[in-house]
Amino acid sequence: MNAIRRGLGSGLVQTFLVVIGLVWLTPLAGLFLSSLRSAQDTARGGWWTALADPGRLSFDNYTALLKNAGITQAFWNTVLISVPATTLVVVIAALAGYAFAWLDFPLREPLFLLVVALLVVPVQIGLLPVAKLFGALGLFGTIPGVVLFHVAYGLPFAVFLLRNYFAEMPKEMLEAARMDGGSEWRIFTRLVLPVGRPAIASLAIFQFLWVWNDMLVALLFADSSAQPLTVQLQSQIRQFGSNIDVLAPGAFLSLIVPVVVFFAFQRHFVQGVMAGSVK
Repeated sequence: MNAIRRGLGSGLVQTFLVVIGLVWLTPLAGLFLSSLRSAQDTARGGWWTALADPGRLSFDNYTALLKNAGITQAFWNTVLISVPATTLVVVIAALAGYAFAWLDFPLREPLFLLVVALLVVPVQIGLLPVAKLFGALGLFGTIPGVVLFHVAYGLPFAVFLLRNYFAEMPKEMLEAARMDGGSEWRIFTRLVLPVGRPAIASLAIFQFLWVWNDMLVALLFADSSAQPLTVQLQSQIRQFGSNIDVLAPGAFLSLIVPVVVFFAFQRHFVQGVMAGSVK
């Protein structure tokens, strides 16, 4: 760990990381500047030409975006899909991960092996049978149907990740808590969850980004009233072709939310990655 910290603290490495960060942020900056330009300015030159005349930039495109009922509804649909799908996966996976790691119950090992086996099942295999099932249950084309699909396919990896992380906790710590009279629920909520916060935060970031940026599942399972932002933007491209004044601010809105979420939880994410690297 100390060697890693000394390496990251060197000037050359820091300069390299800054350059990588700037390269990574360049498309985001370009998309933001494009979202502030008129369609005529965009047609005349690339986004970098806006730096020569920043006075022509305005938020008129965002004002028009807020008046686009399809885009705004799609944004809230994305929120209604991503937040429950992330929350349910994290909660269920934390409970299951603790059970697989520290509780004795029948068929624990075979059930965990089944969870591991489900990791190799591609999403595409389940599209048709799940669509038939949701159609029979009246969930096809609805937001709850999309949420359930994401939860079902996100759980195997989530359970596997948290189970392995929880299993690395010192056994003596849990035994001491049990000797003090702590119930399993109290040990889980007061001890395991705080210690496992880096792994849980990392899982929440991965799950949220996957669901927020998904288009395949939503394209197949959501009807026009439940479409998220990714599907709606794709529809706008198909319908209007080069309406960059709508697509650019919509794409930036779709992009900036995951970026904000990542930076908000980056401290926990880095802690989880570093913890996993030294165990």
